[in-house]
Amino acid sequence: MEDVLAVYARPYDPARPVVCMDEKPFQLLGHVRDPLPARPGRNACQDSEYVRCGTCSIFVWAEPLRGWRRVHALAQRTRIDWARQVKELLTVDYPDAETVVLVMDNLNTHSIASLYEAFEPSEAFALAQRLEIHHTPKHGSWLNIAEIELSALARQCLDRRISDLDTLNTELAAWQHAINTEQRQVRWQFTTDDARVKLRHLYPKS
Repeated sequence: MEDVLAVYARPYDPARPVVCMDEKPFQLLGHVRDPLPARPGRNACQDSEYVRCGTCSIFVWAEPLRGWRRVHALAQRTRIDWARQVKELLTVDYPDAETVVLVMDNLNTHSIASLYEAFEPSEAFALAQRLEIHHTPKHGSWLNIAEIELSALARQCLDRRISDLDTLNTELAAWQHAINTEQRQVRWQFTTDDARVKLRHLYPKS
């Protein structure tokens, strides 16, 4: 916990941007019957019955101090999927950054080993050299700012039935564009000193 809090306390450095990532499963749902649109005196209506259209995984990447996000849904969540997302982060989103400081939870796919599964050793090593990874503690995912972004995304974009991956990614792209246009920053307020007082029950007893 203190390791992640120390990362958030660093001053902004464009050569070493702090990026948070998280992912969540999403169920694709379709309508059995076409919903009825709103009209004067009547709210929009939809049948409670729905069709399951499979599942996917939504990846979110966020740089809190810059106010930047990237979201994308993939059909599955494998080591290779994560590795390809990391490559895009380093070569497309941050090609000029010396190092990307990456904060994320400790899933089995979130490791340097995943890069070696997806790419040739020389490429995997080159990508790994540009990463500084910090994992949130077990049961401490609230420390990941990307989880906050996923919560906002769920409320603002995913609170309805979406039946296919293409439509979902179109909706995600629209949300991403709107949020990035605002450049809404996240300035983390909870500090290590706060943790040592408010969460002292988590520390070893002397």
